[in-house]
Amino acid sequence: MRLAMVLVPALLLAGCGSVQERASAAGDTATRFLEAVAGGDGEAACALLAPETEAEIDAPCAESILSEALPAPAPVTDSEVYGQRALVRLGGETVFLAVFPDGWRVVAAGCTPRGERPYDCEIEG
Repeated sequence: MRLAMVLVPALLLAGCGSVQERASAAGDTATRFLEAVAGGDGEAACALLAPETEAEIDAPCAESILSEALPAPAPVTDSEVYGQRALVRLGGETVFLAVFPDGWRVVAAGCTPRGERPYDCEIEG
Protein backbone atom coordinates (compact mmCIF):
# COMPACT_ATOMS: atom_id res chain seq x y z
CA MET A 1 0.00 0.00 0.00
CA ARG A 2 2.80 2.35 0.90
CA LEU A 3 4.56 1.70 -2.42
CA ALA A 4 1.34 2.51 -4.28
CA MET A 5 1.11 5.84 -2.46
CA VAL A 6 4.59 6.70 -3.73
CA LEU A 7 4.22 5.30 -7.26
CA VAL A 8 0.87 6.87 -8.15
CA PRO A 9 2.01 10.49 -7.64
CA ALA A 10 5.29 9.70 -9.42
CA LEU A 11 3.42 8.27 -12.42
CA LEU A 12 1.08 11.26 -12.51
CA LEU A 13 4.04 13.65 -12.50
CA ALA A 14 5.75 11.68 -15.26
CA GLY A 15 2.61 11.93 -17.38
CA CYS A 16 2.44 15.69 -16.85
CA GLY A 17 6.07 16.06 -17.89
CA SER A 18 5.35 14.16 -21.07
CA VAL A 19 2.36 16.38 -21.90
CA GLN A 20 4.41 19.48 -21.11
CA GLU A 21 7.24 18.27 -23.35
CA ARG A 22 4.78 17.54 -26.19
CA ALA A 23 3.15 20.96 -25.78
CA SER A 24 6.58 22.60 -25.85
CA ALA A 25 7.56 20.67 -29.00
CA ALA A 26 4.29 21.67 -30.70
CA GLY A 27 4.95 25.30 -29.74
CA ASP A 28 8.48 25.09 -31.15
CA THR A 29 7.14 23.76 -34.47
CA ALA A 30 4.51 26.51 -34.73
CA THR A 31 7.17 29.14 -33.98
CA ARG A 32 9.62 27.69 -36.52
CA PHE A 33 6.85 27.63 -39.15
CA LEU A 34 5.91 31.29 -38.68
CA GLU A 35 9.58 32.32 -38.49
CA ALA A 36 10.29 30.50 -41.77
CA VAL A 37 7.42 32.29 -43.53
CA ALA A 38 8.41 35.67 -42.07
CA GLY A 39 12.04 35.05 -43.05
CA GLY A 40 11.15 34.15 -46.64
CA ASP A 41 12.20 30.50 -46.30
CA GLY A 42 9.32 28.80 -48.10
CA GLU A 43 11.08 25.43 -48.25
CA ALA A 44 11.51 25.30 -44.47
CA ALA A 45 7.90 26.40 -43.95
CA CYS A 46 6.53 23.77 -46.34
CA ALA A 47 8.62 21.07 -44.66
CA LEU A 48 6.65 21.78 -41.45
CA LEU A 49 3.20 21.39 -43.05
CA ALA A 50 1.08 18.27 -42.73
CA PRO A 51 0.81 16.48 -46.10
CA GLU A 52 -2.90 17.33 -46.48
CA THR A 53 -2.23 20.98 -45.74
CA GLU A 54 0.69 21.17 -48.15
CA ALA A 55 -1.55 19.65 -50.84
CA GLU A 56 -3.96 22.59 -50.41
CA ILE A 57 -1.22 25.17 -51.12
CA ASP A 58 -0.75 26.13 -54.76
CA ALA A 59 2.35 24.57 -56.31
CA PRO A 60 5.14 25.22 -55.86
CA CYS A 61 4.52 25.34 -52.11
CA ALA A 62 7.83 27.06 -51.31
CA GLU A 63 6.75 30.10 -53.33
CA SER A 64 3.02 30.08 -52.62
CA ILE A 65 3.32 29.79 -48.84
CA LEU A 66 5.16 33.11 -48.74
CA SER A 67 2.18 34.91 -50.27
CA GLU A 68 -0.22 33.68 -47.56
CA ALA A 69 -1.49 36.32 -45.13
CA LEU A 70 0.20 34.90 -42.05
CA PRO A 71 1.16 37.11 -39.10
CA ALA A 72 4.70 37.62 -37.90
CA PRO A 73 5.81 35.17 -35.23
CA ALA A 74 5.10 36.08 -31.62
CA PRO A 75 5.98 34.35 -28.34
CA VAL A 76 3.95 31.25 -27.49
CA THR A 77 1.26 32.23 -24.97
CA ASP A 78 -0.50 28.86 -24.73
CA SER A 79 0.02 25.33 -26.03
CA GLU A 80 -2.52 22.55 -25.50
CA VAL A 81 -2.12 18.92 -26.53
CA TYR A 82 -5.14 16.68 -27.14
CA GLY A 83 -3.81 13.21 -27.94
CA GLN A 84 -2.27 13.45 -31.41
CA ARG A 85 -3.41 17.07 -31.97
CA ALA A 86 -2.27 20.40 -30.57
CA LEU A 87 -3.42 24.01 -30.50
CA VAL A 88 -0.73 26.67 -30.09
CA ARG A 89 -1.44 30.36 -29.48
CA LEU A 90 1.26 32.87 -30.35
CA GLY A 91 -0.02 36.30 -29.40
CA GLY A 92 -3.27 36.66 -31.36
CA GLU A 93 -2.33 33.86 -33.78
CA THR A 94 -3.52 30.25 -33.45
CA VAL A 95 -1.82 27.30 -35.15
CA PHE A 96 -3.23 23.77 -35.18
CA LEU A 97 -0.83 20.83 -35.39
CA ALA A 98 -0.89 17.03 -35.60
CA VAL A 99 1.85 14.63 -34.64
CA PHE A 100 3.41 12.47 -37.36
CA PRO A 101 6.16 9.83 -37.12
CA ASP A 102 8.78 12.55 -37.67
CA GLY A 103 7.22 15.03 -35.22
CA TRP A 104 4.66 17.83 -35.11
CA ARG A 105 3.36 19.26 -38.40
CA VAL A 106 1.17 22.32 -39.04
CA VAL A 107 -2.40 21.41 -40.02
CA ALA A 108 -3.80 24.96 -40.03
CA ALA A 109 -2.32 28.43 -39.49
CA GLY A 110 -3.36 32.03 -39.59
CA CYS A 111 -6.40 31.04 -37.53
CA THR A 112 -8.61 33.47 -35.65
CA PRO A 113 -11.44 32.49 -33.30
CA ARG A 114 -15.03 33.33 -34.22
CA GLY A 115 -16.89 32.74 -30.97
CA GLU A 116 -18.95 29.56 -31.12
CA ARG A 117 -18.14 29.04 -34.81
CA PRO A 118 -15.02 27.21 -36.07
CA TYR A 119 -11.77 29.13 -36.41
CA ASP A 120 -11.19 31.04 -39.64
CA CYS A 121 -7.80 29.94 -41.01
CA GLU A 122 -5.67 31.34 -43.82
CA ILE A 123 -4.25 27.89 -44.58
CA GLU A 124 -5.65 24.50 -43.67
CA GLY A 125 -5.70 20.98 -44.97
